[in-house]
Amino acid sequence: MGKALSVTPSSSLIIKIESLPKIGCEVADESLTVVGKVFDIIGPVSSPYAVIKPNIKNPATLLNKPLYLLLPKTRGKK
Repeated sequence: MGKALSVTPSSSLIIKIESLPKIGCEVADESLTVVGKVFDIIGPVSSPYAVIKPNIKNPATLLNKPLYLLLPKTRGKK
């Protein structure tokens, strides 16, 4: 997904993204632990950023670390 660039005063993470995720998608760290969800997409269309609402106590520990988008599981046909 991209690297965490900064933490806002409301403790959200700002990430420079390479491709547009859907709002509400889960975000994971390097160990595939869910660290939050996509809350908003901001910035120009040519260079967007994602706002992540973290579900961890200290989101600053994720700064300059790669974060990954967890794709929703698809259901198989019965």
